[in-house]
Amino acid sequence: MNGAESLVRTLIASDVDVCFANPGTSEMHFVAALDHVAGMRCVLGLFEGVVTGAADGYWRIAGKPAATLLHLGPGLGNGLANLHNAKKARSGIVNIVGEHAAHHIRHDAPLTADIEGIARPMSHWVRTSWNARDVAADGARAVEAARTAPGQIATLVLPADTAWNAADAPSVARAPAPRAQVAPDAVRAAAAALKVPGAALLLGGIGVHEEALAWAGRIAAATGCRLLSEYNCPRYDRGAGRVITQRVPYVVDLAVKSLADLRSVVLAGGRPPVSFFAYPDKPSLQAPADCVFTRLAGVEEDIVGALEALAAELGAHGVAPAHVARLDPPGLPSGKLTQEGIAAVLGALIPEDGIVVDESVSTGRGFAALTTHARPHGWLTVMGGSIGFALPAATGAAIAGGGRKVIALEGDGSGMYTLQALWTMARENLPVTVLVFANRSYNILKGELASVGAGAPGQRATDMLTLDRPDLDWRSLARGMGVEAGQATTLDELAAQMRRGLAAAAPYLIEVVL
Repeated sequence: MNGAESLVRTLIASDVDVCFANPGTSEMHFVAALDHVAGMRCVLGLFEGVVTGAADGYWRIAGKPAATLLHLGPGLGNGLANLHNAKKARSGIVNIVGEHAAHHIRHDAPLTADIEGIARPMSHWVRTSWNARDVAADGARAVEAARTAPGQIATLVLPADTAWNAADAPSVARAPAPRAQVAPDAVRAAAAALKVPGAALLLGGIGVHEEALAWAGRIAAATGCRLLSEYNCPRYDRGAGRVITQRVPYVVDLAVKSLADLRSVVLAGGRPPVSFFAYPDKPSLQAPADCVFTRLAGVEEDIVGALEALAAELGAHGVAPAHVARLDPPGLPSGKLTQEGIAAVLGALIPEDGIVVDESVSTGRGFAALTTHARPHGWLTVMGGSIGFALPAATGAAIAGGGRKVIALEGDGSGMYTLQALWTMARENLPVTVLVFANRSYNILKGELASVGAGAPGQRATDMLTLDRPDLDWRSLARGMGVEAGQATTLDELAAQMRRGLAAAAPYLIEVVL
């Protein structure tokens, strides 16, 4: 058994049985091992940003890490933007990155790079296996690192000679340690903080999963506090039967206005709200200056247990949760495409137990209200703000979902970063319906230009913000990747196209022309 085979066997024995890959020469022994060892589903991505983004989406649904297989420093570098998103989401991923054979590195061949240096900013754990006898143990440690609550990026560098030399028997990663329990003093402090007028409970991480939300709803029923959630969370559990939270707005002025009455905020997986960017004469922190923040639990701690303990401290253990969404999808609207109309179509057609992957950027900011009472579903958002997230993440989420319907909400500019994901969706025959909001621009940046006080755009600035001359033809792009596609120019057409996409077993793309 060589090092590559011992690593593959270690991953499978440690319940890492999906590998998103874009390999090169240095990874060929790992590729060959996939032929010799049963149990690993290997999914090819045509760009490394697809590979890393898919691994992020996979973790958010499966709750366990996938592996990636990347080619040397440049291949890892191509995947860093979506590793940034995954790190902010605290998704567990095991990156396997090929390296030159040890004796070859000193010759400074063209692809020689500081792989560990490239990996560290987007990884929690980095190691190079220089000896084939160590690779199985190192692989097990990488899995253990990836599964460390709430999830970590682990990068294992595998030199080519380590992969081809004789190795020891495979290892098995130890079971992940349970999340740290919250101290009773923190629970008592949180209970006191929620009794203050103008109090809120701010949720993030798994605090917006169904079980945690139910406890938050009981706490709100007992105290009358507001329930808030961070603007971006790795996965919201939403829809009928789930407790509703108010998402902190993205736009600074709206966030400041929304939070103006807060005097006391308890943090359960959330952090004090901060603006995405700095703006002249606008605050970075969105809550009032005199608002007091009390930390109940961080994202790495047992948020569910902490909320349950807080409910008990407040005498809310047997109380019915407040703010539970009822099943009341909006009616299907007709006529011109509007943000509100698109949201209503989504709210009406999101399937039971569906998964929505949202990178709708400016178009989708108002989608929450009209999808709150939809059928139960999960809603994934881009955590790190690095665009090119939705198509890869939808790919990984669909593979983790085991047949669950996935809806990807994508901007036309963002989609161009990783449109290769469409090919992987087609090859894997994944049930993903993609909505591309084709406004022919980086529309968000038009607003940002004004928000930062940069004035009205001239011709050169306009050329940096528009996607015309030529217009992108998303139907042709999709079909070129093997994905069937249609177009919607009205709300009626959008509903018909969504029904068609959701009825299909294969991916389907809808160009929504705005």
